[in-house]
Amino acid sequence: MIRFLAKRLLHGLAVLWVVVTLTFVLLRILPGGPFDSERRLPPEIMANIQAKYHLDEPWLKQYARYLAGVAQGDLGPSYKYIDRTVSDIIKDTLPTSTLLGVLALVFAVVLAFPLAVAAAAYHNRWADRGCVFLATLGISLPHFLLGAALIWVFSLKLGWFQAARWGSPDSAVLPTITLGAMPCAYFTYLLRSSLLETLGEDFIRTARAKGLKEPFVLFKHAVRNSLIPVLTLLGPLFATLVAGSFVVEYVFAIPGMGRFFISAVTDRDYPLITGVTLVYTAILVCANLLVDMCYSLVDPRIRVR
Repeated sequence: MIRFLAKRLLHGLAVLWVVVTLTFVLLRILPGGPFDSERRLPPEIMANIQAKYHLDEPWLKQYARYLAGVAQGDLGPSYKYIDRTVSDIIKDTLPTSTLLGVLALVFAVVLAFPLAVAAAAYHNRWADRGCVFLATLGISLPHFLLGAALIWVFSLKLGWFQAARWGSPDSAVLPTITLGAMPCAYFTYLLRSSLLETLGEDFIRTARAKGLKEPFVLFKHAVRNSLIPVLTLLGPLFATLVAGSFVVEYVFAIPGMGRFFISAVTDRDYPLITGVTLVYTAILVCANLLVDMCYSLVDPRIRVR
């Protein structure tokens, strides 16, 4: 296990280095700069600004300076948010985005599991058709449309939940449903297909031939052997939920990291773009590591080597 963790840690560090390098290079080869605007600044002021942020140095020196800062936990200053560092912004906003992503993932898994089991147990019946319809609806509806519909029904008409902001339990309900609807649909489709394939295996027919009851066969044998595809999706999906929550954060006015990432791209805030990208990549690497460690718990045939 220790050897496996050490290898994956080195692999994760290599991935982070590649992502930082590509982001650094791509930002600087694109036309324009972080301080370009419709109103041109005097050359003296522009020179002072570039000297302050070391933008007048060669790229290789800037790159080495940035890597040295990252190694020490310093992600640099923000070009737009004066007197705030990228680390401060991430420290203030990452917990909110992470909590929203965790709630959405829990909602997706908890709801998708019974839907997929019911669809597989009653294949080609009304329960299966209803679950497939709900899953298709969840995939088809974009976040901004679903969020607006939930706000109109449950906030404006019924008054059950807050329409915006973040902080109280009822303010997290609608954003969680909005962000978790699509992954819930994907989980339902994937687990249903995996269950149907597993139910056709020889060991399932053997279990039924022994006289085991159908619920026992379904939950003891079929479900456990159908979880590997779902676990494989969990790691990337969690990182996607945290990274892709900016639309939901905008609709519900949630003070998360997504809105800073969008504004950083618009303003060409190099350190903030690179820092947020680095955090998203680290979340993806850690989530995939946890998924790999869970494989052996779900399927005894898989061992961590």
